[in-house]
Parts: sequence; C-alpha cells; structure tokens
Amino acid sequence: MQYPEPIERLIDSYMKLPGIGEKTATRLAFFTIDMDKDDVDGFAKSLVAAKTELHYCSVCGNITDTDPCSICSDPDRDQTKVLVVEQPKDVMSIDRMDEYHGLYHVLHGVMSPLEGTGPEDLNIASLLHRLQDNDAVTEVIVATNATPEGEATAMYLARLIKPAGIRVTRLAHGLAVGSDIEYADQMTLMKAVEGRTEL
Repeated sequence: MQYPEPIERLIDSYMKLPGIGEKTATRLAFFTIDMDKDDVDGFAKSLVAAKTELHYCSVCGNITDTDPCSICSDPDRDQTKVLVVEQPKDVMSIDRMDEYHGLYHVLHGVMSPLEGTGPEDLNIASLLHRLQDNDAVTEVIVATNATPEGEATAMYLARLIKPAGIRVTRLAHGLAVGSDIEYADQMTLMKAVEGRTEL
C-alpha cells in the first residue's frame, strides 16, 4: 500500500537519521501525525532553531549559540588544561561527569587516510594558535577514541605540541567496569596493562 505523499516524505525524512530504518521511521511518522498540533509546531521550530541558531565557537570549535561559548568564557574554568576531543557531543559527555573543569578543543573528526581526511581537514591549526597565544596552558589531554584513526591523531598532536614544552597526556583506555577479561580483545587488554595503576 502506498502512503499519502506527506507521510512518505516524513518517513523519508526520519530515515535520514542515523540508525533509523524504514519500520522505525514509519512508526515515528505515525506518532508525529498523532501528536497535538502545538507539539508538532514546537518540534519543527526546535529543528529549525538548532540548524539556524547554533554555530561553532571561534575559540574551541564546540557547538554554541554564543561566541565564545559558555565554557571558553567561564573564568572559573581551569585555564591550564585543554582537553581535545573528536566531536562536540564528546564535550557534553565529559562535562556531564562534573570531574573535569578545564577547557576543551573540538577537532571535528580524526585523521583517516582511507576517507581522505588529513590534518588540514581538522580543527588543529586553531588549537596550535590557541596554545601559542595562551601561556597559561601547561597540559593538553588528548581524548580521541581508541581506534586506529584516533590513536594516529593523538600521536600526531603529541608530536606537534610537545616541542612547545606543553605536557601532552592521553585518556586511559582498557577494560570497562563490569566487563570480563575473557571477552576483551587484544587491543583493550594491551591498553589496560599499559594504563595500570598502583593500588
């Protein structure tokens, strides 16, 4: 059975979201149709506002509606540390812990020769300028994912930053809490052994 054109367009729109197949998109489309008109209007306005009112912070590259972002402009943040992440969502994940109180820098990806992504395609140049212009920074914490691309990007950043006399550290990787050693892959076990701590 063919759905009416507006429903087909709505299903197609939902299918553009990651992890949403045709069945889920159809369910979401019919759920949207059953919503109150005010809720649908609010949903549509939120989508448009997210696309038109947000931009990247000129300092760190995080998503923001102000420039500089609230993190970069917060004087209570530890100005001596910059934590480098792949994507803006990583900033939100780490900051939600409320354990790290320093600054951030978003690369917007990692180096990936297979996908044609090199250092010039990432937000690295602005990081280097930022470090040159700010003598207060004494440590850069690289928090890229534990993938071959993330590791290569971390090593590249370390080679660029260390000559400036700034300490470069990497987030610890290894076994997740509650996981069994027998099910861990070799890379996870190797990182767990390398990152061991004293009891």
